[in-house]
Parts: sequence; C-alpha cells; structure tokens
Amino acid sequence: MQFLQDVFLAVIPFLLVLGVVVTVHELGHFLAAKALGTKVDRFSIGFGRAIAQWTDKSGVEWRLGWLPVGGYVRFAGDENAASIPDAEDLKALRQDLIAQGRGAEIDRYFHFKPIWQRAVIVAAGPIANFLLAITIFATLLMTFGEWVVPARIAVVEPNTAAAAAGFKPGDLIVEAAGRKIQRFDEIREIVSVRANVPTTFVVERAGKPVELVATPRWRVSQDAVAGEQKLGSLGIRPAQGRDDYIQIHYGPVEAVVRGTERTWRTLETTIYYLGRMITGQVHADELRGPLGIATVTKNVAALGAEGADGMLDTIFRSSLNLLQLAALISVSIGFMNLLPVPVLDGGHLLFYAYEAVARRPLAAKVQAAGYRVGLALVLGLMLFATWNDLQRLRVFNLFGGLFS
Repeated sequence: MQFLQDVFLAVIPFLLVLGVVVTVHELGHFLAAKALGTKVDRFSIGFGRAIAQWTDKSGVEWRLGWLPVGGYVRFAGDENAASIPDAEDLKALRQDLIAQGRGAEIDRYFHFKPIWQRAVIVAAGPIANFLLAITIFATLLMTFGEWVVPARIAVVEPNTAAAAAGFKPGDLIVEAAGRKIQRFDEIREIVSVRANVPTTFVVERAGKPVELVATPRWRVSQDAVAGEQKLGSLGIRPAQGRDDYIQIHYGPVEAVVRGTERTWRTLETTIYYLGRMITGQVHADELRGPLGIATVTKNVAALGAEGADGMLDTIFRSSLNLLQLAALISVSIGFMNLLPVPVLDGGHLLFYAYEAVARRPLAAKVQAAGYRVGLALVLGLMLFATWNDLQRLRVFNLFGGLFS
C-alpha cells in the first residue's frame, strides 16, 4: 500500500511539472509560427493515440496523447516528427498545391519559409523555457520575497579545503570564481560543481579584502530532495540562528532582474557541470533520467507539505516548491534542446546555419542519417540516465534480495 502511495505521489507531480514545461516549450514554437504566418496542422501534448482532441476555427488540431512525456507541433507539409525536408517531396508538394489552386498558401508552409523565420520558430521553444523560468522566479520573488543568509563564515571545519586555504570564522565572502557573492547559497551553488578545481575567493576580513585559493573536495551528502549526492565541498558553515536570516522584498522590476539572474546562473552552472562531465572530470553517475526526476519531484512535494496545516495548506506549500522545480527543469530542457544534436532544436539550427552559408539545404539523406544518429544519442543518454536512476534507487539490490 505504501509503495502504491509513493508511486502516486511521484507520478502525479512529475507529470504536472513536466506537462507545464513541455506545453510552454511547444507553445513557444506554436506562437512564433503563428506570428510569422506559418500554417500549423496539429499541437499535441503527449504522444501516441489521442485521448482528447478538437479542431479550432483556424484548422489547428489540438490533441492530448495518452503518453504524456513530451509533445510536438506539426506544421503543414511535415512528413515526420523530425521536420526533415526532402527536396523531391517539397517539389511535389509545391506542384500539388499549385495544381489544387492553392499556390497562395505556399508561403505559409514551414519548409518554404526564409531561413531566418524557420530559425526563429525553432529557437522559440527553448527561449520559451527560459522565459518560463524567469517568470516563475520573478513571480515568487515579487510575491513572497526571499529569506537569505549572508555569506559570512561562522564555522570552518577542520581538515577541509577551507581550513587548508586559510578561511577563518568571521570572514565575509564577497567574490567566488569571479562572481560577486551576496548570499551563502551562492557559495554552495559554485562549490558544488567545482570539486578538485582550484577556485579563487575574495573575503572581507577586518575591513580589508583578502584573496584565498581553495580546492573544493568531494563529499557525499544526503539531501532531503535529491537523496544521496556527491558534490564539491569547502567545509564552511554560516551562522543560521533566527536573527541571522534577512528577508528581502522585491518590486516588479527588481524581481524580473533577480529572476533573470537566477535563470542565467542555473544555465551557467549546468553548462559548466556538463563540460566537466564530457571531459571526464566528473563521473556521469550523477546524471538523472525520468525516474530520478520523478523521485526528486516527489521529495519536493513532500518537503513542501511538512508542517502544513490542513489539506489546502499542504497543496499550497507543495505547489510553491513544485513551481520552483519546474523553473529549474525548464532551464535544463531549454538548454538541452539547444545542443547541436539532430532531432533536437539545436540540430535544426545547425542545419539552417549550413544552409545559410552554403546557400542550399543539406542533402536530405545526410539530414536523415543525422536524425537517426541524433535519435540514437538521445535514447542512449536516456537509457544511461535511467540506469543511474535504478542504481540510485537500489532496484537491483531489491531484485537480488527477492531471489536470494
């Protein structure tokens, strides 16, 4: 019974969060296409057989698929979900439209659009994800403000990177890795992805700036949301008494600026960590797949419910936590879709860049081959991440116990 309850608490919030992020991504493509006069046949959230569908006055079929793990926008003239143009098919399509007396519609078809318009439509999906993150962060900051702890060190743990570098209690960290620091959480964010990387810090000590170089060390920690994690650590702690927290309130403009900064920092950290993973400096076992994200979503919802007073308060608190998680996932999905991998938005942009330089589209056979390779890479990455999730959840240990 408990197992079924845990599955329910993991699946429902996960689908809600993913549904919002994917819908906004596809709406980015859709709205950009509409603004540029592109004919759209279908807007789908989820794949597979439709469990609900309707057609609006403009002829767009809106569909909800039974497998809610993605979505797509299908433009008029698309022969497949990858939007790979074939020169012969496009020539035939043009002739067919002219034969039907619909030659005036040719300019509304995606593949007949100028390169810059196709690029705008494709890039609009990831951009929508970044805008969603900014909107969520800004709205929460403007509505609730935030409680922060200044980056002043209260404790330096012995035999740690901080102790070796010369940090002292009372130091106020004002800069780390070239980034200005205003709160202690920013230190954790920087240090967590810089294990074994010498990092320059500037602290204010007795009213004077002091430069220190520390190399964060790996530390395995148990997080209430992410579970067991292996992250970089300095070995410092701030004062965390009731009087040490400061509440900051934001106006609309300040909230948007702060939301944009938070989105950019999240993106910057993601790119840096991925770069270290690709170069082998960080083990890829921290990569999470759908199961891992679902587990994190469940933990986030449960953490929000702690201390809640009644059902409505539980829903309210959990929803706030899930909104913040949706913003973080939205940044990740926006970035991942911009990677220059065929089948992703970044792959299409790469093809358009070639077309702009060569003044002709890449051969359809090459694009099709690239699509297959890209699909294999994406599926391989998902399988690897799912394997990590199963290892992290100790599923194989469970099976071993059943048959031992």
